[in-house]
Amino acid sequence: MITEDRIELNNRFRKIFAILEEKGKIVKNDRSGLGMGDFADKVLGNRAYGHIVRAFLNPKDKRVIDYHQARNLCEAYGINEAWMLHGKGTPFGLDPVSMIPQTHEGRRQNIMFTTTQAFAGSAIDTAEKEEVDYFSIPGLEGTDLVAFPIKGNSMEPVIMNGDVVVCKEIESVHQIKDNEIYAVKSSGSVWVKYLQKIPDSRGRIAALRMISANHLEHDPFEEEINEYTRIYRVVRRICEMG
Repeated sequence: MITEDRIELNNRFRKIFAILEEKGKIVKNDRSGLGMGDFADKVLGNRAYGHIVRAFLNPKDKRVIDYHQARNLCEAYGINEAWMLHGKGTPFGLDPVSMIPQTHEGRRQNIMFTTTQAFAGSAIDTAEKEEVDYFSIPGLEGTDLVAFPIKGNSMEPVIMNGDVVVCKEIESVHQIKDNEIYAVKSSGSVWVKYLQKIPDSRGRIAALRMISANHLEHDPFEEEINEYTRIYRVVRRICEMG
């Protein structure tokens, strides 16, 4: 008899499979590396096991994914293992932590908090005066960390309105990994989005396609890259304690 925890694990597998399909990471009939056979090879260790994957996806089938296979899935597609195995946090690792007040004297405050809001929506001109402060989070070390407050619902349920994201600036647009979450500071605004690189006719990255998690309410849009564009990799989500 399949235990309840395995059933819940398989339910999460169905959810993440649908998300990966929406993001273009899986294309069932693809023959260029994204198809069901490729997925089965990464997760189950055999390209011929696509029918088993389909069984996991079928609510009427009694076969369910096991924990070893679920770990393979997390490693292959960058999925948050705590969410996949235990239902904690969010699928892609932006695990909420409680907002921490000013740290005790003597602790190195390595995160710059800016009042400039990062819009999880359309472009909005930020004419407000920027103010900054500094804080730290246990377990989050390093330099060049900056935190932006989030305004808007377009990244829900991954990032919620009112959350704060902690980010680290990347050195080059070539470091961007498609379909991962970044903060982009450009044209007087800051956005937090899934990004896709857009090359020009010469193959140079000329623009970014910005995609919302809440894609039913918010359409993707493109933003050109210039010398003033700053891009930050999101490393932590912070939320208020309810």
